[in-house]
Amino acid sequence: MEVFGSSGARGIAGTELTPEFVLQVAQAAGTVWEADRAAVATDTRRTGGMFADATAAGLAGVGLDVDRLGVTPTPAIGRYCEQEAIPGVVLTASHNPPEYNGVKLIGADGVELSVDRLERIEAHALGEEFDLVPWDRVGESREIETANDTYVDALLDAVDTERIADANLTVAVDPGHGAGGLVSPEFYRELGCEVVTVNAQLDGRFPGRMPEPVPENLEDLGELVRAADADVGIAHDGDADRSVFFDETGSFVNGDASLAALAERELAAGDCTVAAVNVSQRLVDVCERVDADLELTPIGATHIITRIKELWTAGESVPIAGEGNGGVFFPDHRLVRDGPYIGAKFLELIADEPASEVIAPYQDYHNERINLAYGSEAERRSMLSAAEEFVHDADADISTIDGYRLDYGDSWVLVRPSGTEPKIRIVAEATAADRAGSLATELAAIIRDAV
Repeated sequence: MEVFGSSGARGIAGTELTPEFVLQVAQAAGTVWEADRAAVATDTRRTGGMFADATAAGLAGVGLDVDRLGVTPTPAIGRYCEQEAIPGVVLTASHNPPEYNGVKLIGADGVELSVDRLERIEAHALGEEFDLVPWDRVGESREIETANDTYVDALLDAVDTERIADANLTVAVDPGHGAGGLVSPEFYRELGCEVVTVNAQLDGRFPGRMPEPVPENLEDLGELVRAADADVGIAHDGDADRSVFFDETGSFVNGDASLAALAERELAAGDCTVAAVNVSQRLVDVCERVDADLELTPIGATHIITRIKELWTAGESVPIAGEGNGGVFFPDHRLVRDGPYIGAKFLELIADEPASEVIAPYQDYHNERINLAYGSEAERRSMLSAAEEFVHDADADISTIDGYRLDYGDSWVLVRPSGTEPKIRIVAEATAADRAGSLATELAAIIRDAV
């Protein structure tokens, strides 16, 4: 797809992502959707209002009324769309830096659109094929102020509130100045937890930390866990569809380890789980222990959602799915990545034992990640050509589901272009830290030398 990447359309606001472009995407979506009404929401980015205006104009121009939700986490607008049986648009760049913004499209079932639906909308956008209506059929807008509150109420009905309340947990929450600040602290307090926060004020400049919940951005949360003697730290990305954790010592929990811990609780023999091609051996090990099947997809929520739906059609049970970046699906709850809910499921895990003990069985692997930026399409092609040449000369099993993954038995390395930023991403995993590091750095050096 030319417009939609691994998680919607994203770009630097004002240059790569313009109001004109967003207007066209909205017109295309409204043309394809069989609906007379849609919802629009934003994260906290300073350009969110501008793009929400463009979206509302585009939808109104093809005859749809618009419910404007304001700043709303992605899982909360999904809940609203599901309840109202209307599609929606979220203006968010999720974990990207503040200069970025983006567009996610949600169906009337509250779920991000599948690949085939996105391709239809993309074709209309690129071809400028819109069902524009005359002046007397233009849609109207209204402000909706209840979406976040009703979302929290639904969350409270979906988790084991008694189990969590009885544990008397202290929870440190870092929403990263994003939309999660409107819901997560309140939600965890309603669960009976003592809640302390950092970076909880809504601010699309992200002054306290950048939106991506990775260790180098989360030092404040680790310090808060230790200072408050908290049982766990929970951090979100900009639109709160992911959760990553710190244990009670203030140590970062690898997202692959928390996914494996959650999966081991949810999976039973005969179940399926779905993960992206950068899946950790930790999850592979869990599936082998419980006799569950593992299905791999290209990286990105849209691909995972599409595969889950295919498995459901085939009669398979898929109680959990996701990626090691904190984006976990619990499809029997909702087919969405839901950061506050993911956090609550982890609270259920640590109700009886400390977080460090919960994740201890999944700490045998080490990961190394390197991102290589490129400045032009020519540089991108050169870098990927160098990676391809290296891969095909390697003595390893090769997967090309998304990029190139080399499996060496005791370790693996993946190289692929990012679907959200102008970067080539390299991820390696091994039982020894130096092995993971050498795999990633060797490949990174070869790719750098190509430009």
